[in-house]
Amino acid sequence: MPAVTVENPLTLPRVGAPADAVARPVLAVTTAPSGFEGEGFPVRRAFAGINYRHLDPFIMMDQMGEVEYAPGEPKGTPWHPHRGFETVTYIIDGIFDHQDSNGGGGTITNGDTQWMTAGSGLLHIEAPPESLVVSGGLFHGIQLWVNLPAADKMMAPRYQDIRGGQVRLLTTPDGGALLRVIAGELDGHEGPGITHTPISLVHATVAPGAEVTLPWREDFNGLAYVLAGRGAVGADRRPVHVGQTAVFGAGSSLTVRADEQQDSHTPDLEILLLGGRPIREPMAHYGPFVMNTREELQQAFEDFQKGRLGTVPAVHGMTEQGPAGD
Repeated sequence: MPAVTVENPLTLPRVGAPADAVARPVLAVTTAPSGFEGEGFPVRRAFAGINYRHLDPFIMMDQMGEVEYAPGEPKGTPWHPHRGFETVTYIIDGIFDHQDSNGGGGTITNGDTQWMTAGSGLLHIEAPPESLVVSGGLFHGIQLWVNLPAADKMMAPRYQDIRGGQVRLLTTPDGGALLRVIAGELDGHEGPGITHTPISLVHATVAPGAEVTLPWREDFNGLAYVLAGRGAVGADRRPVHVGQTAVFGAGSSLTVRADEQQDSHTPDLEILLLGGRPIREPMAHYGPFVMNTREELQQAFEDFQKGRLGTVPAVHGMTEQGPAGD
């Protein structure tokens, strides 16, 4: 981990916060509980216990794995519906297949991202390919849910296939970190993901002992989730480790630092930095539907039950819709 890297980060454009930037304080550090999703793959619920006012426009995020599957163990999700938001699936290690009832889908692996805008609604399935089920192997990724404003909740579904080679690669002034901009922008450098709700999503690999202070849009919130390793966040160096989320307060820059000593399995601090412009609208969320009112949720369930969100493609040999899931 990770798959998308460079031999010498100093060949990349360098970014850093200006001297007069206002450092964002760390409001809280939470630890993600572990659980299982879909047909039984292990996840960490990254945003559990965080007040939604600090997350908006994000709804939830799962770290999937890191897990080394034995042959026959890899699992995915059954067919299930979504309406009213976007799902962003980023595969760091391993391989995953996606298909939806709108014709979107494909295989993502080692640094690829699939960006599915559910909008008015569709059915989809995510599963390891048969070859991985047979052989077993490493699997590690995240899935992030991004809310849509009321004006866009019933837009036509859309699918983006973002290859790892398309991600914008940057570094810090001393070359101590590799920054992968998946969506949004960082100091004017834009990632490939096209967003309806303005967000930034950056995967940073920070070398032991290195510190990163990045400019961060003042109209965005700020979150940092540790995928692997140990480090500290904020100017006061609040300790964080794998499976923890840091919530930043207001300001124009955020700081993360990798501990001098990491373990042999995780030589660097691997951390996701994310933020977005809060939507600040009422949210009604239940299972796979994220709407603004209870009535809209009820309508989403009715539309799903009556087959208005699409049908499972016959190529999978299924004639009925699978069970609903997250």
